[in-house]
Amino acid sequence: MKAINTLCLALGLVFAGSASAADFKFGYIKIERIYSESAPAQAAQKKLEREFAPREAELKRLGAKAKDLQAQLAKKPDDGTRRTIEREMGSLEREYQAKLRDFRDDLNQRRNEEFAAVQERANRLVRQIAEKEQYDLVLQDAVYVNPKFDITPRVLKEMEK
Repeated sequence: MKAINTLCLALGLVFAGSASAADFKFGYIKIERIYSESAPAQAAQKKLEREFAPREAELKRLGAKAKDLQAQLAKKPDDGTRRTIEREMGSLEREYQAKLRDFRDDLNQRRNEEFAAVQERANRLVRQIAEKEQYDLVLQDAVYVNPKFDITPRVLKEMEK
């Protein structure tokens, strides 16, 4: 709510300070499109997939091993074998959960690092476009903006270079 009030105050000051409201130039960027459609974002995603593929394969291997153990239990083995399989399943479950937690943490950290570079580049390009085309205000992450104010396609085009 505080951000909205600040934005309204800033817009009011801009309009009050302008010779006329017609001189005010507004733009909007959809950062989600930048993250999904830009070449640098797609390259970062592929890099992450390659980097984490071995760990993902290990998680799948552990999952397959757990299914095999469950299949063995379904065959109703004798009590000694059942206890051995159940201990192995418990150990496997703990290992799987620990590796999954580490995988997710590492993936999130690396994704944040990779996409921070994408966002930094996008912000730099937005500033360049805003200065070159004399925008007074460029926003991102709004609930609704008329498509005529959307400069995302121009930013995407610049990111392709």
